[in-house]
Amino acid sequence: MLYYPTAFDSKQEKTKEDRFSELEELEFQVFRMQQNMKEISKHHDVLGIDETKENKWVIIYVSDDGNICKVMAHDCEKPYQGKWDFSIHAHYKDDFCVHIDDIRGKENLGFGSVCMRFLKEYTAERKNIRAISGAISKRDWGHVDRLEYFYKKHRFHVELEPEEKKGEIIWQPM
Repeated sequence: MLYYPTAFDSKQEKTKEDRFSELEELEFQVFRMQQNMKEISKHHDVLGIDETKENKWVIIYVSDDGNICKVMAHDCEKPYQGKWDFSIHAHYKDDFCVHIDDIRGKENLGFGSVCMRFLKEYTAERKNIRAISGAISKRDWGHVDRLEYFYKKHRFHVELEPEEKKGEIIWQPM
């Protein structure tokens, strides 16, 4: 038996077969990543490739027409067929602020954190944006604890008004 460190356990036991299987899966993801990059780059600007907390490789790309900015993720386990797996939709409030309108996709897979990092990098570095804002609405209130944790993890200031079931978020680069 071999010991192979993972993100969850620094000394998890792995058999030779387990390691071979993981290697095959990684090779497949790299092959799929190459194919997906070619297709995605035909229609969007690719911002980068990153790994989620679930150890899945994702391609991060953007659609930006100067008014609406969408940072999207596509995982490399399946072919790209014109649809994202996760996205953050925002609009430019003015020359210095982008406002998050919606976050779409399955939660708790790590896509949100990857997309948020790329949104912050893209808007702050390429667009000279000085703030990212957003609102937490009544429809979000069923998962407000998860949203508050997510935004605070990404260094947003979160202000909630529980009586009115609404809130605001703001992030400013240092």
